[in-house]
Amino acid sequence: MSPVFPMLTVLTMFYYICLRRRARTATRGEMMNSRRTIESNSRTSPLNAEVVQYAKEVVDFSSHYGSENSMSYTMWNLAGVPNVFPSSGDFTQTAVFRTYGTWWDQCPSASLPFKRTPPNFQSQDYVELTFEQQVYPTAVHVLETYHPGAVIRILACSANPYSPIPPAEVRLDISLWGDNVSKDTKVEMSLLSGRWEILWSERPTKVNASQARQFKPCIKQINFPTNLIRLEVNSSLLDYYTELDAVVLHGTKDKPVLSLKTSLIDMNDLEDDDYEEKDGCGMDSLNKKFSSTALREGPNNGYFDKLPYELIQLILNHLTLPDLCRLAQTCKLLNQHCCDPLQYIHLNLQPYWAKLNDTSLEFLQPRCTLVQWLNLSWTGNRGFISVAGFSRFLKVCGSELVRLELSCSHFLNETCLEIISEMCPNLQDLNLSSCDKLPPQAFNHIAKLCGLRRLVLYRTKVEQTALLSILNFCSELQHLSLGSCVMIEDYDVIASMIGAKCKKLRTLDLWRCKNITENGIAELASGCPLLEELDLGWCPTLQSGTGCFARLARQLPNLQKLFLTANRSVCDTDIEELACNCTRLRQLDILGTRMVSPPSLRKLLESCKDLSLLDVSFCSQIDNRAVLELNVSFPKVFIKKSFTQ
Repeated sequence: MSPVFPMLTVLTMFYYICLRRRARTATRGEMMNSRRTIESNSRTSPLNAEVVQYAKEVVDFSSHYGSENSMSYTMWNLAGVPNVFPSSGDFTQTAVFRTYGTWWDQCPSASLPFKRTPPNFQSQDYVELTFEQQVYPTAVHVLETYHPGAVIRILACSANPYSPIPPAEVRLDISLWGDNVSKDTKVEMSLLSGRWEILWSERPTKVNASQARQFKPCIKQINFPTNLIRLEVNSSLLDYYTELDAVVLHGTKDKPVLSLKTSLIDMNDLEDDDYEEKDGCGMDSLNKKFSSTALREGPNNGYFDKLPYELIQLILNHLTLPDLCRLAQTCKLLNQHCCDPLQYIHLNLQPYWAKLNDTSLEFLQPRCTLVQWLNLSWTGNRGFISVAGFSRFLKVCGSELVRLELSCSHFLNETCLEIISEMCPNLQDLNLSSCDKLPPQAFNHIAKLCGLRRLVLYRTKVEQTALLSILNFCSELQHLSLGSCVMIEDYDVIASMIGAKCKKLRTLDLWRCKNITENGIAELASGCPLLEELDLGWCPTLQSGTGCFARLARQLPNLQKLFLTANRSVCDTDIEELACNCTRLRQLDILGTRMVSPPSLRKLLESCKDLSLLDVSFCSQIDNRAVLELNVSFPKVFIKKSFTQ
C-alpha cells in the first residue's frame, strides 16, 4: 500500500477531531430547538400578554424591483398593515426584490462565485424592519401574495434602532475595559451594541403553488427583546418574482416563564463555556491535548512531516474560514499551513456579516497580505466596522486586490473610497451596489482606478460629473451597472461618453433610467459594438417609433440579454429585427408591450436557438393559448406569462 494513504488518514483524523465538538454542538442544538418548538406553548405565562405588531419602518434592504422615487414594487411596502393579503397575484403595492430564478447567474454580467463559501449560506437579498415595541419573539409571520418560498432566514437584533445610545460608543467601551469587566456586563453591553440571532433558517425549497400564503415558521426562543427583524431570501428556485405584503411580529414584553419540564432541559443547555468544560472534545481540551509534552518535545509531527507542503495546502483549501481558524489551534505545523497567506487569496466574509467587526479584520490582517478577491458585502453596519479599522486592513492587504465586493456596506464614507483608490492600484472589479448612504462627492475617487473592468453602482447617489470623470479615465470597463442611479441628470450625455470612451464594454445596466432617449441609444450602439447585455427596463422615454430598438438590433449582433421591460411601444418590427440580427440572444424581457403578436415571437424563437428566457407578461396580444402553442413548439425556452389579478 502506498504510504500516502495512511498519511491522508492521519490528516483526516486531525480534521475530524477538530470539528467533532462543532458537530456535536450543532446536533444538540437541533434537538433543543425541536424540544423548544414542541413546548413553546407551555413557556408563556397567561399573565404575560402577547403583543402583535406590524412593521413600523423598513430601515435597510439590498435591492428592490421598484423605483427609488415611488412606492410601486418597493421594499417600503412592507411597512404597516397588509395592502393586498389575502388576495393573490401581481400587485404594485407589494415588496419585490430585483431578481428571481437563475437567469442572472447565466448572463454575461454574472460574476464568478467565491471559494470557501459555506454551504449553509445561500442568502441573495435581505430586508430589515423595525417595530414599535421591543418584545421577546414568539412568532414571525410573513404575508406572501405571489410566488412564495423565497424567505430562507429570519434574524433578530438586540439593538434598538430608536435607542439614543450609538452602538459604536457602546462597543468602544467594551474594548477599552477589556478584562476589567465582568462577563455578565460584557454580555449586556454586547446586546446593546447589536447582536444578531437566527430565529429560523432553512435551505431554499421549491413551492409549487403561486398563491398567497401566510408563512409561519417555528422560531426559536432568544434571551433578549427585539424590535429589529431581518428577512433573508433566496429566489433561485422561483418561477417568477416573489411578492411580500407585510410582516407580523408576535412577542411578549416580559421574558417568557419556563415550565418545570422545559427548565430541566435548559439546565443542560447553558453557555458554551460550561458545555466545553464538560465536553472532552471541546476546543480548550483539544488544545491541551495538542500542547502536551509529547507533542511539544517530539522531534517531528509523525506522518505529517512526510506529506508535501503543497498537498496539505490543497487539502486545507476545502475548509471554510471558521474551520481553518479552528484547525490553526491544533499544532504548530497546521498553524503554519492555516496561516499561510496563500490560503486567503479568495476571502469571502459576507457569510459572517453578523459577527464581523474591527477585531476580526485585525485578526485576519497578517494572513491576508496576498488577498486578491475580497467580499465584505453586508458587513460592518451599525458601527461594527469603523472607517479606521477598514483603512488599516486595506493599507496592509490592498496592494494585490483585484476584486472588491462592498454591496450594502453602509460603514463606507468618502475616506474609505479614497483609501481604496490609493491602496488598491490593481483593482479591476468594484461592487458598491446599494451603498446608498455614500455621499455623491465620494465617487470622484473611483476615477483614480484606471484599471477597472467591472463597476457596479446600482442604487447609489453617484452624480453626473463624477460618473463622467470615471468613464473618461476608466476606459478598460467591460461591465457597468447604473441601475436606479437617480442623481444622474442626463443619461444621453452619459451614453455618449460611454460610446466614446468604453469601447470594450460588454454589459450595461441602465435599469429605470428616466431620461435616456433615442439619441443616447444611437451613440451607445455605434460606440460599443461588443455589447452582449443591455438592460433598458422601465426607461419610459424610449419609443419604438424612433427606430432606437431596431438600431440596437442591427448594430449589436452579439447581444445575449436584452431587457425592454415595461416599454409598451415595442412592436413586431423590433422583434423581427432581433430575429434577423441577434441570433445569439438568450434572454429577452418585453413585459408590458401591447404591440407584439405571436407570429413575430415564433420567428424569434426559430432564429435564436439559444433563447432560454422570454418574458411576455402583461402583453395584451399574447394570450394563454399562444403561450401554450409556443411552449409545445419550443420546450427548451422558459416563456413567462402573467396576468393582472
